[in-house]
Amino acid sequence: MAVYTIADLHLSFGVDKPMDVFRGWENYTDRIRDNWTRLVEQDDTVVIAGDISWAMTLEETAEDFAFINALPGKKLIVKGNHDYWWTTKAKMDRFLRESGFDSMEIMHNNYFIRDGLALCGSRGWFYDAQTDADMKVLNREAGRLRTSLQGAVREGYTPVAFLHYPPIYNGMECHEITDVLHEFGVQRCFYGHIHGGSAAKRAFEGEHDGILYRLIACDHIGFTPLHVL
Repeated sequence: MAVYTIADLHLSFGVDKPMDVFRGWENYTDRIRDNWTRLVEQDDTVVIAGDISWAMTLEETAEDFAFINALPGKKLIVKGNHDYWWTTKAKMDRFLRESGFDSMEIMHNNYFIRDGLALCGSRGWFYDAQTDADMKVLNREAGRLRTSLQGAVREGYTPVAFLHYPPIYNGMECHEITDVLHEFGVQRCFYGHIHGGSAAKRAFEGEHDGILYRLIACDHIGFTPLHVL
């Protein structure tokens, strides 16, 4: 039972916003499907760390979720900044259940045990948040991350963190998030959100203060799920 991760699928089967108008994204859904199917087995798990669908409402996600549900493995969904369809967990759980999307679950104030690991996470927020409004959101996201991690650590599991926003970027660190990672002994953190060659160069990848960080935006990792180990 392997664990993989990927972010920023930006699917748009139900709305008119295809990503293949951008350089490097040609035939991206075919590439995601082919690479995913080549690697992932049915008993594996894939954490999708945000920006999953361009849909504006939960109902508009149906075709995108059908695409994801048909791929091998169990999928755990984290919120991204463009997931405007996101609503309460109860509503999303009910939608997945009633739509027959039985290989998908929502990661929100909770954690999942897979392959001996506790998979935890939240959306995160801007690393350079300064306004009162941004700090309010950031502190809320840090709280959600703490809620996800503390239950896993209390049960004695090794936590792995998945975020949408980068906790370290362009030489700046979002201490509200990284402090939580350190508090619960996280050693591996995966994040998305950052696209393009020049932007990705400013994203931190490697070890910092005992935590290994990896950027998993799908264009950055060749539209191929990354093995967490």
